[in-house]
Amino acid sequence: MITTLALATTAVVATVLMHYEALQLLSRIARLNFRNRRTLMLIVMFGVFVSHVFEIAIYAGAYWFGETVADIGKFAGNRATDSMDYFYLSAESFTSLGMGDIYPLGHLRLICGIEVLNGLLLIAWSASFTYLIMERTWGLNATR
Repeated sequence: MITTLALATTAVVATVLMHYEALQLLSRIARLNFRNRRTLMLIVMFGVFVSHVFEIAIYAGAYWFGETVADIGKFAGNRATDSMDYFYLSAESFTSLGMGDIYPLGHLRLICGIEVLNGLLLIAWSASFTYLIMERTWGLNATR
């Protein structure tokens, strides 16, 4: 159980720090003088999307490590045994989609549950960040 908690904590800390740094970078970019707000919003949206993809990859790595190295659980369901399955399960969990065609067994279930909560928080953080950028950018353009 200690290995599971250490792995889950590491994934949460890594994804939150990565997300913070990504939003900091996007915030600095947003302060630049963009003549076209569409360009700024595309940069922000794609930046947030790429950030989430890397965060999903961190959890995919945690699943791989948990199954193959730490041996804290297995996966069941319709699955082949390649790295895309870990990424798929991670994306499914991060977004709380929960298809259920691949599912964790053993202590990997705890990591999956923590990823769902972490994903919801990071997605909400991205949504509020995007809203604030839109409000500031569009409000400024409206007064010009």
